[in-house]
Amino acid sequence: MCGRFSFSPLAKIIEDRFDVKVDSAYKPRFNSAPSQNLAVISNQDPEHLSYYRWGLIPFWSKDPKIGNRMINAKAETITEKPSFKNCFKRKRCLVLSDGFFEWKKINAKEKIPYRILMRDENLFAMAGIWDTWKDPDGELINSFSILTISPNALMENIHHRMPVILNPNDEKKWLAETPEEELKDLLKPYPAEYMTAYPVSKLVNSPTKDSPEILEQVNDNF
Repeated sequence: MCGRFSFSPLAKIIEDRFDVKVDSAYKPRFNSAPSQNLAVISNQDPEHLSYYRWGLIPFWSKDPKIGNRMINAKAETITEKPSFKNCFKRKRCLVLSDGFFEWKKINAKEKIPYRILMRDENLFAMAGIWDTWKDPDGELINSFSILTISPNALMENIHHRMPVILNPNDEKKWLAETPEEELKDLLKPYPAEYMTAYPVSKLVNSPTKDSPEILEQVNDNF
């Protein structure tokens, strides 16, 4: 799964990398967590950075708490699950990141958090789907889920799943009106040789912690 990630570049860097407009609402996030409003680029408004809630709430849902269980969507079954298949066809987004976190199980009592990022430290986009839900007062809430896939050679030593990271050349294809079979071809593990990982502080365990020190490498004593 993917349960935490970071996205903390300067606004100008985001604009140059993803060719979008970034407004004053943007702020760096070092420990993005479910239920937070986070930076995405959606096929609804591909020219601007938007902020959607992490944890998909399908439009038909009666309870927004369902989003707490829908932060990820398995790529292998994306066209089968009722909650996801229509979004996959019509409502896709790029979930922007400079690194994500996963916990490596050491033993029954110990897990060590790792930060996984590009070897060149470039920004990247994870494949996402989104939907709009209307609450009883008529407020519209846009929310998203991150697609996950089986791990590459780097990730399999840390966790049994990883987010679907799109090749930069395929990001616009993900947002465009692309045939379903072509979209499914994009759902694969990102090449391990372009990625790296290192252990970080357990500060990342708490979603209330959101500071640059979360990204710092620590000693792995295991």
